[in-house]
Amino acid sequence: MIQIGQKDIFWNYAATFLKIASSVLLFPFILRMLPTETVGIWSIFMTITAFASLLDFGFSSSFTRNVTYIFSGVRTLKPKGFESVTHTNQTVNYGLLKGVISVMRWFYLRIAIILFLFLATLGTYYIYSLLQNYNGDHKEVYIAWTLLCVINSYNLFTLYYDSLLLGKGLVKRSKQIIIIGQTVYLIIAAFMILSGYGLVAIVSAQASSVIIIRWLSYRSFFTREIKLKLHSANAHPQKEVLKAIYPNSLKIGLTSLGGFLVQRSAIIIGSLFLSLKEIASYGISMQLIAVIAGLAGIYTATYQPKIAQLRVENNNITIKELYLKGQIVLILTYIAGAVVLLFLGAYALDLIGSQTKLIPFIVLLIAIVISFLENNHAIAGGILLTNNEVPFFKASLVAGATTIILLIAMFYFSDMRLWAMILAPGIAQLYNNWKWPHEVFIQLNISKKDIKNALIGVTKFHLNDR
Repeated sequence: MIQIGQKDIFWNYAATFLKIASSVLLFPFILRMLPTETVGIWSIFMTITAFASLLDFGFSSSFTRNVTYIFSGVRTLKPKGFESVTHTNQTVNYGLLKGVISVMRWFYLRIAIILFLFLATLGTYYIYSLLQNYNGDHKEVYIAWTLLCVINSYNLFTLYYDSLLLGKGLVKRSKQIIIIGQTVYLIIAAFMILSGYGLVAIVSAQASSVIIIRWLSYRSFFTREIKLKLHSANAHPQKEVLKAIYPNSLKIGLTSLGGFLVQRSAIIIGSLFLSLKEIASYGISMQLIAVIAGLAGIYTATYQPKIAQLRVENNNITIKELYLKGQIVLILTYIAGAVVLLFLGAYALDLIGSQTKLIPFIVLLIAIVISFLENNHAIAGGILLTNNEVPFFKASLVAGATTIILLIAMFYFSDMRLWAMILAPGIAQLYNNWKWPHEVFIQLNISKKDIKNALIGVTKFHLNDR
């Protein structure tokens, strides 16, 4: 039985803040010590890191969901839908779990090798092209890039540790590990930046953090008891596990590709048309908005394993409560975050002597609104996914392709520059922004009375986990 409560939410807030805001917390060091051009390279590095996670191709969330199903008592995995269980038959099928772990290791090893080869070849050529107009130390960038290639490949290979921890419902433990890793990252990065190591400092700190997080994650899941039970169990055939997981994983992967194109293609394409100084301003601004987005979605994200369990128990009433409370937290967090960023963000950068500025006020405001709409429909998509179906993958791909077309058109046929990077993704997502929240409202049969009750309940910040 997966138990998730307010302590998990607290630790998720702390971990997410550190994970997303770690770069922001380093701003006083990065923006003061590094030239604007170097900050631009760093922003591109961050985008490439996000691309690395894309190669997971949707299997991570599918693995997590299916691990949750296993710990909830299902005996078989299905490509669509799920086997219903009751409180009386929630025994773990360790043979099925062993088969899933075997498939995860097999899959991520191959994907990590592909990622390394891609970064080492095409990625290196892309960095070489960018450095043609870069006035800083080229050797420093290449050293940092080499470290980035290695650590991102290792991180992807061991990504299944996250699925195991979250799938089992060890949300608090997972977030505590992230806090330890991110604290190590901040300390090492700050010290090395002040020592003059620039980009190498940031990537070296990232490598240290990833290694510590993965080591602690392994020890947290693979306890002596789990090892003994897995050792004595007969693994479910890999072919059958893949057959059950592959269809939805492929759809989620295509959805992730569309999401990446919407959210990240702007900085990749924009770097070919704009100066590194403009890219730096855009990158810093979007990272600050990402902090708001990450904190705003924590409530629902924390309960995602619980929602998956509630699905197999056919408990839509509690799912409705969780979703609506999460929506209220989402809205309040965005309002508070937007006020702080819009009215204090530029002042804070001036206070630390930053060489990089935020994008203009009105552009920043529109970017925040677009981020809210994207986050809102992403949360709705997560709720729909717990049905073990992916109804939105085609729409996501269309949005991604539309984003690229709009970006290229705006850059070639207008002088919109930063506006193009903000508006193109926003316009491309208009359909998704209303469609999937609407689907959740219909599926969960949400009424005005339900919304009123959620508003009353969220003030108490208490949920009776059923």
